[in-house]
Amino acid sequence: MIPVLNTPMNSELKFKEHYIEKENAEETKVNVNSLVSRLNQEKKRERNSNIALSIAAVSAVTVFGIILGL
Repeated sequence: MIPVLNTPMNSELKFKEHYIEKENAEETKVNVNSLVSRLNQEKKRERNSNIALSIAAVSAVTVFGIILGL
């Protein structure tokens, strides 16, 4: 027999976290400048990862072409 644990389900945890965040949100104001700066940082990270992925793809194609050329 499997022991029954008294732990909340994942959806219950998400609901409780959302409810707590909502309670805290009523007490604080939204700082638009911090949101915009966070958005810019995320765009910068995404752009850098896209550049790195592109460089890796071009390098792989170049190496493959050199190997086929030999």
